[in-house]
Amino acid sequence: MPSPPAVIGVDSSTQSAKAAVVDAASGRILGMGRAAHTVCGEAGARESDPEQWWRALTEAVAGALEGLDARAVTGIAVAGQQHGLVVLDASGHPRRPALLWNDTRSAPQAAALTEKLGADGWLARTGSVPVASMTAAKWQWLREHEPRTAEAAAAVRLPHDFLTERLGGTAATDPGDASGTCWYNTATGAYDPGLLDLLGLDPALLPAVAPTGATRVGSLTATAAERLGLPEGIAVAAGTGDNMAAAVGLGLGGRGLLDHPVVSLGTSGTVFAATRTRPATAALAGFAATDGTHLPLGCTLNCTLAVDKVAALLGLDREDAVPGGEAVLLPYLDGERTPDLPGASGLLTGLRHATTRQQLLGAAYEGAVFTVLRALDELPRTGEDVALRLIGGGARGRTWVETVRRLSGRPVVLPRTAELVAVGAAALAAGAVTGEDPVAVATAWGGGEGRTLPPVERDRAAWDRIAAALPALGSLGSR
Repeated sequence: MPSPPAVIGVDSSTQSAKAAVVDAASGRILGMGRAAHTVCGEAGARESDPEQWWRALTEAVAGALEGLDARAVTGIAVAGQQHGLVVLDASGHPRRPALLWNDTRSAPQAAALTEKLGADGWLARTGSVPVASMTAAKWQWLREHEPRTAEAAAAVRLPHDFLTERLGGTAATDPGDASGTCWYNTATGAYDPGLLDLLGLDPALLPAVAPTGATRVGSLTATAAERLGLPEGIAVAAGTGDNMAAAVGLGLGGRGLLDHPVVSLGTSGTVFAATRTRPATAALAGFAATDGTHLPLGCTLNCTLAVDKVAALLGLDREDAVPGGEAVLLPYLDGERTPDLPGASGLLTGLRHATTRQQLLGAAYEGAVFTVLRALDELPRTGEDVALRLIGGGARGRTWVETVRRLSGRPVVLPRTAELVAVGAAALAAGAVTGEDPVAVATAWGGGEGRTLPPVERDRAAWDRIAAALPALGSLGSR
């Protein structure tokens, strides 16, 4: 008997590639594969070789297909880390390592771009104010520091665009990931000619923007099919950014949940919600969602990796933590994006003779969670009684979950589906095959369902103590 139809969703993140083979009817994960990425750089630099992403994708897909019938796969989609700048030559090969989202060297360029149009000017066009993370700032950094590379560029891509092109041979992106570049206009739904002129960026270097991440933009090429062990000609979806795919996996969007906030605890910490309200506040990135709605998002650079580093420095297991007491630890080890402090370092204050190592680690958790949760108040139409959906690696950690509950005072939903980015990408692949709305597909799969934890009393004292420490880093305090 032939196997039932399946689709593949790929999560190409900062640290690794993960591939999920998903039953197209039920959403059940049939197989998972993983392969690591390497990130290089110091003093603010964060770079990766895009060819490594492609090798990792092929390894992850091979691992996911082990023991399964590859002939059942009908479509594939990639969700990738946002903002990364990939510069290609005429043959489609990288001219240099990609500048990643957490590369903070472009902070001066972001500030200069902001000054040229003013915050309101950028918000009116892109929904976002340039920060070091945004691709436009990285392109400006490249023009200033490596002008020959910029001038010789035959193509400019985002990480997921690069991989999608390798799969289907088509240069395509989607509104969601494109909205993180600061050269895509979220009001018009297209690249902004004025911004491209400002950036000295030829629009011919950019991929076409598909209507949604579930749009079929190509068919798996013979070369890619041979590398992946998949049937030639299966559907290749436009794909999207990792945050947009997580939203799809949770069933957030026009055909699912609107104005339901999500907190994601991973290498970065994010808070977002799908909404029909176009955001225009400097406190958030005003992203588009991949299904035609909006995805306002607050993002921090320092989350699980920063807290793990503090645990290692203290010689503690990551779960060996208690509330911080009087201690405040802001773990801004790589600068920070929210608040916009690219040159910041970690801050520790409030030490007493009685302060323990466990309290210091707990204070690091509190500092990281506080930083993420501050953006919640900026999300439109999400009242304080609305439950938080908690996802990412931190959602599997007891201390992370309890710290979020204590500092937010909200109910917390722990979705059953762990690999939401890969599953969201799989829903995009399913949409490319059938023409169905990907959010409706994921909702039918039940991706956003899970265990609900009741609210606990909010720790206002800890919140206020951390907020009072922020001015020492030169921020604007608690917004």
